[in-house]
Amino acid sequence: MTHQARTALLSAALDVIERGWFVIPLRPGDKPPALHGERRCNRTGECASGHRKWEQRATTDRERIERCWAAGPFNVGIATGPSGLVVVDLDLPKPTDSADTPDGVTTFEALCERAGQPLPTTRTVRTASGGQHLYFTTPPGIRLPSSKDKLGPKIDTRAWGGQVVAPGSTTPAGTYEVISGVPVAPLPGWLLAALTPPKRPVAASTITPPKNASRRAEVALERERAVIEAAMEGDREAELFRAARAMGRFVAWGDIPRHEVEQAFQSAGESAGLKSYECRSTLRSALNWSIANARPRDAA
Repeated sequence: MTHQARTALLSAALDVIERGWFVIPLRPGDKPPALHGERRCNRTGECASGHRKWEQRATTDRERIERCWAAGPFNVGIATGPSGLVVVDLDLPKPTDSADTPDGVTTFEALCERAGQPLPTTRTVRTASGGQHLYFTTPPGIRLPSSKDKLGPKIDTRAWGGQVVAPGSTTPAGTYEVISGVPVAPLPGWLLAALTPPKRPVAASTITPPKNASRRAEVALERERAVIEAAMEGDREAELFRAARAMGRFVAWGDIPRHEVEQAFQSAGESAGLKSYECRSTLRSALNWSIANARPRDAA
């Protein structure tokens, strides 16, 4: 890739942070994050206290971005959740779809019509494949999860847990380009209602008190389990991580077996609404760090 092309990608990244949005580097010519995963994490730098996922490592720091794009021709990603954005992704049918499958734009137009609402006017980006990204800001204090086909076929949304490719990035399918540079509109109320997960009572998990735990560890385990189950959506994984870090010292001291902490918190996390694999990954990372870095009991 030429120096000119790399400079253009850096400019695209700087444009993102000037808008107050958080940037991550994507693989050159591709869409996945160009950041190490948990298995390759050496627990140094930003990850010194435990592996930090790509969403946690998104940045608005100009110096970090300049250093990153000086090292390689990375595409530019926008971490939508930290940026306070919801991006509606209107995709095209794939070759494997049936011939009568509508594209995302058609489905979204029909959705607006059924809701009795006009098509929103907001910043719009044409994707490399010919689809569209519609940018919206979320109301303060609202943490919406990303979704797939929730609004309709070929309509995904990118919010917390999601990212979009920024304009100026290029893949083998083409370049991401702004086709409407109007200001980003607030997420319409009817879309907010459609994307807000229904509230459901949190089913309290029941666990048998650990047989081999000290009384202090047993009380701490029950307290942390209750906090995980009561966590609000968007905060649950962070609470699970924090709780596992807090319990790791008891495991290191021999007050409670690791598998009993994992079983209790896995159950609590799933009860709160986290996916099974999310719980396992978070627990493994947090406990590994906490056990390895636990101070002696007398110094705690």
